[in-house]
Amino acid sequence: MSALQKRLAEIIPGLREEVKGITKNHGDIKISDVTIAQAYGGMRGVKGMICDTSVVNPDSGLVIRGIPLNELTGKLPEEIFYLLLTGEMPDKTAMKGLQKEYSERAKVPKYVWDVLEAMPKDSHPMVMLDTAILVMEKESEFRKEYDKGMKKEDYWKPTLEDSLNILAKMPVIAAGIYRMRFKKGNRIAPKKDLDWGANYAHMLGIKDKSGNFAKLCQLYLTLHCDHEGGNVSAFSAHTVGSALSDAYYSLSAGLNGLAGPLHGLANQECLSWILDVLQQFKGVPSDEELYKFSWDTLNSGRVIPGYGHAVLRVTDPRFTAFLEFGKKYIPEDPVFQLVAKVYDVVPKVLKEQGKVKDPWPNVDAGSGALLYHYGLTEFPYYTVLFAVSRAMGILAQLVLNRALGTPITRPKSVSTAWIKKQIPSAPAPQQ
Repeated sequence: MSALQKRLAEIIPGLREEVKGITKNHGDIKISDVTIAQAYGGMRGVKGMICDTSVVNPDSGLVIRGIPLNELTGKLPEEIFYLLLTGEMPDKTAMKGLQKEYSERAKVPKYVWDVLEAMPKDSHPMVMLDTAILVMEKESEFRKEYDKGMKKEDYWKPTLEDSLNILAKMPVIAAGIYRMRFKKGNRIAPKKDLDWGANYAHMLGIKDKSGNFAKLCQLYLTLHCDHEGGNVSAFSAHTVGSALSDAYYSLSAGLNGLAGPLHGLANQECLSWILDVLQQFKGVPSDEELYKFSWDTLNSGRVIPGYGHAVLRVTDPRFTAFLEFGKKYIPEDPVFQLVAKVYDVVPKVLKEQGKVKDPWPNVDAGSGALLYHYGLTEFPYYTVLFAVSRAMGILAQLVLNRALGTPITRPKSVSTAWIKKQIPSAPAPQQ
């Protein structure tokens, strides 16, 4: 039994008792009211599910297991996955054990590559990644154990096995898809002495004499790991997993949601806007030129991508982390310089316009520019990077839900006719 598995076995009984006590003694306490606008508006802001891995505070951003993200930007993704699962940072023994697990589980079955190679040559990289995950479902330890019969309290154990197997293979598959889809040459094998993020960078084959692209991959995977339970990818995976679908089915569902333009494609849209500005001004514009251009964009009915967030009301700490990375490693890059300048100018414009609740940048406003600098310029691939990272949060949530025996997700829906009946009638006119 690995250090991670042992630690989870130690803490899960206490978690179960805590949740059992809360629901038994305080289960009738109301935690949310729902308005008609929320019911029609995608349930935004409705408190209706539990996610212990992370929360997003409007005034501070992502907090992972009680630790603000800005205190975790120097950590490796492996440390973050351990933290998501246990609420604790791993010691050296646990960290080495998890990295060894990834290394031993990294081999991708040949049939996965056969399927990917048989797909249309112009398939979207996210379709390829999703297909690879789903086709590996035959490897599911959970399904094998469930079919044989096992105790409900043990559901988390094969789910953890599935999760570790998937996470170990995801960078290998994702890097292989990059090289295959964009004709970069043969696949590159992982190195046993590299960490998860650095190995991903190595297998992509991006030239990296300085080692800074590997550092960017480590940071990228850490920053995108989780964003509480209600975002589309996490919630989709949660819903599918609540039916006891195994980790392969559940993650595949989450990736399908992540592929949507309103979720995982935002960073490439942000970068496209930045490159359009550079092209129009034949370089980085002045503050005055950018101010006018921003107003022209808004007045034409378009938005400035990367600014605003459904929950946050401050600068996304993930954007701040990328901004600091750029200032340290690529301060002379014109694309990054424009990203930094937009951060200085656009919030002022949005405040003057007065139509947005959050005029500050989210993570997507800066991440694409850094990838672009190091030569990863294939926009359709950016969501795959996001997916490799977000798999950590999705799978950690799945393991914990299995440990706690979370029931099937089944909210009650109502009809528009029912809604109309809840609306008070207009008072009769006074005589």
